[in-house]
Amino acid sequence: MLRYALKRLLSLIISLAIASLIIFFVIEVAPGDPAQFMLGLNAQPDTVAALRAELGLDVPKWERYLNWVGGMLTGDFGTSYTYRTPVAEMIADRLWVSLPLALYALTLSTLIAFPAGIYAAARRGRAGDVTVMGATQLGVAIPNFWFAMMLVLIFAINLRWFSAGGFAGWDKGLWTGLHSLTLPAIALALPQAAILARVMRSSLLDILGEDFMRTARAKGLSRRQALWRHGVRNALIPVLTIIGLQFAFLIAGGIIIEQVFYLPGLGRLIFQSISSRDLIVVESVVMLLVFAVIVVNFLVDLAYAAVDPRLRSRT
Repeated sequence: MLRYALKRLLSLIISLAIASLIIFFVIEVAPGDPAQFMLGLNAQPDTVAALRAELGLDVPKWERYLNWVGGMLTGDFGTSYTYRTPVAEMIADRLWVSLPLALYALTLSTLIAFPAGIYAAARRGRAGDVTVMGATQLGVAIPNFWFAMMLVLIFAINLRWFSAGGFAGWDKGLWTGLHSLTLPAIALALPQAAILARVMRSSLLDILGEDFMRTARAKGLSRRQALWRHGVRNALIPVLTIIGLQFAFLIAGGIIIEQVFYLPGLGRLIFQSISSRDLIVVESVVMLLVFAVIVVNFLVDLAYAAVDPRLRSRT
């Protein structure tokens, strides 16, 4: 297990190094000069040059890259060009919205997908299975921002059960904060629940066809008992991977949903920073999200190896 973990850790470090290079140079080659953007098109060249020097944009790109990476390793993400505020503080403030939103959406996704996938697998080929699979097909096909707009139309505008946007803040209480995040979490959770339910059904059907399931039935267990005692437990192994990937996606993929609901999260911070050419914020936030995705995948790999010894034996 230790050897497997070290190999995966080395892969994680290499992935992060490659990702940092790609993120930095792709963003740097994007058209537009931040200093020129901040001062306007009619700014004098010497004024633009002075601002570039103040922002540290006059040094070579490779030196800026090393300074940026070195700063992140010590917890210094730089200073925002636009707000003149440490990027780390901006990220910390908005992480308290994006992270609970991702956890809330993942919880809803799991609570919806597990019963739906198990129900469909237990009734393979019947009306219940067809209904669940049809619903999941719609969930996969329809984008989450459409769900978001429909939720706003129904529950915010017509029924007035929820606010159409904004975040009340955790200082108003846990229930108030969760209430503000409910519609965005549902919009994020529904497509992910559809994917997870299909994976759960497929995995469980594969398990139901195994010899040990037939042996369990031959020993006197009912179909329901065999399903819950042996089938579901073994079917969860591949589902762990999907849950880990979904959590990483929910952290990094909420940009549109945060825009729809005007949530002050990381996704909206990226959008605003791109609009204002605040490169240091864009680079740092994107790198943080990539780091979260890679680390979650690393932890999922370790969890997968812990429950499936065959993976460790292959290394």
